[in-house]
Amino acid sequence: MLNKTLLPTAYLAPIQYYSILLQSEQCIIDIHENFVKQTIRNRCYLYSSNGKIFITIPRVRKKSSKTKTKDIKISYKENWQKIHWNTIISAYNSSPFFKYYKEDLEKIFFKREKYLLDFNNNLTELILSFISEKKHYTFSNKYDKKIQVNDFRNSDFHLNFQQKYQQVFMEKFGFIANMSIIDLLFNVGPESKNYLFLIDLNCKIKNKINN
Repeated sequence: MLNKTLLPTAYLAPIQYYSILLQSEQCIIDIHENFVKQTIRNRCYLYSSNGKIFITIPRVRKKSSKTKTKDIKISYKENWQKIHWNTIISAYNSSPFFKYYKEDLEKIFFKREKYLLDFNNNLTELILSFISEKKHYTFSNKYDKKIQVNDFRNSDFHLNFQQKYQQVFMEKFGFIANMSIIDLLFNVGPESKNYLFLIDLNCKIKNKINN
């Protein structure tokens, strides 16, 4: 069990992210950091018929390169929600537990939230409800570069070893680790919670810890 941890907001975050969330006594989501592009903050990784792919939530562009995460607005110039949802269906429609989560996920997925943080948070709370866990986190009230916690804001959430589970296209590409939490949910179902608690965070995850 980890003590106090710091995480970024995340779009359908990796399996390791949720393992940290569940195994932390106190978890803080940093919403005052400057938004970091091309990360899990607005990108997630799926296992498709073409192997590992990613989908990204488009954001409203600003002239300034530095915008706090809490102020990032979602762009709806293109129908990305429909594109992302169709990509998810294509990747996981044949997975054993997709049908059990599909309806609730779809309802949340197509809400037109103004801010990325709200969209991500809605999905996170839904995922936690799927695995029968209550909210495990709070939001930061300021940016603290040297906060004395297990700091995962710059983590790539990569495991040197991850216990294999059956994936839809496993026979074609083999087991692919570090997928979005929905890859685990759709393939493992109710056992996902136990899987997340069994991940060894102390020696497997590459993370940055401030001492």
